[in-house]
Amino acid sequence: MDIAFLLGLLLALGSLYAAITIEHASLSALFLPGPMVLVFGGTIAVGIASATLRDSIAAVKALPRAITGDKRTAASMIDQVVLFAEKARAEGLLSLEQLVPDTDDAFVKQALQSIADGQDADDLRIMLEDEISSTAARNRTSAKFFATLGGYAPTVGIIGTVVSLTHVLEQLDDPSSLGPMIAAAFVATLWGLLSANFLWLPIGNRLQRLGELELERMTLVMEGMLAVQAGAPPQLVEERLQALVSDRPRAKAPKPAPELIEAP
Repeated sequence: MDIAFLLGLLLALGSLYAAITIEHASLSALFLPGPMVLVFGGTIAVGIASATLRDSIAAVKALPRAITGDKRTAASMIDQVVLFAEKARAEGLLSLEQLVPDTDDAFVKQALQSIADGQDADDLRIMLEDEISSTAARNRTSAKFFATLGGYAPTVGIIGTVVSLTHVLEQLDDPSSLGPMIAAAFVATLWGLLSANFLWLPIGNRLQRLGELELERMTLVMEGMLAVQAGAPPQLVEERLQALVSDRPRAKAPKPAPELIEAP
């Protein structure tokens, strides 16, 4: 589990609480039901209205992934693909079918079954590339939905503030109550900015990054399985896949040998 999202959110809320405490503000004054219902309810509502119902449902289903992350990385797949190469080289491509039930990755399972069935290399590449493209489209849709909520939230907060200020103007005959009412009016704007920058935009950006990592992993699997189908040696497969991993440690350039100084 990748705790980056939860850790960052806790640090952001902690910073907010520290600022409120330093300024001796009232924390309870921020949790007003009216502004919160308008900001969160209105933002989600216009987000759903700006997309299709299927897109909204897909975004909600992707929310747990944004919180937990994805333990499967491109680097973690290298050893598994190399194992496939060793088994295929020792027992033949048909033996890969035995590994299909033990594989929990649907993309890897699809590639294994296709190779065991004797699918042509060009057809296999096209099929896997199509699967990668459809996955990328789904990931973009989910990330865009939350990014859209981040764009709507501040504006919805301003709408709540305007509505509250309209009510304030109706109470000008009672100057003693203007201060608290104006302060409460700006709570909606505060929640709009907070929800956008502490919640919706981070979720959207995180889903976008997780999607990029998933595509990197799927591309590595595709290239590895095509190499396995072509009968490449396991060592060559591993070297090829290591070159595709973006976060692998780079080898240091060798230091130049010191020049020999001849004695006079």
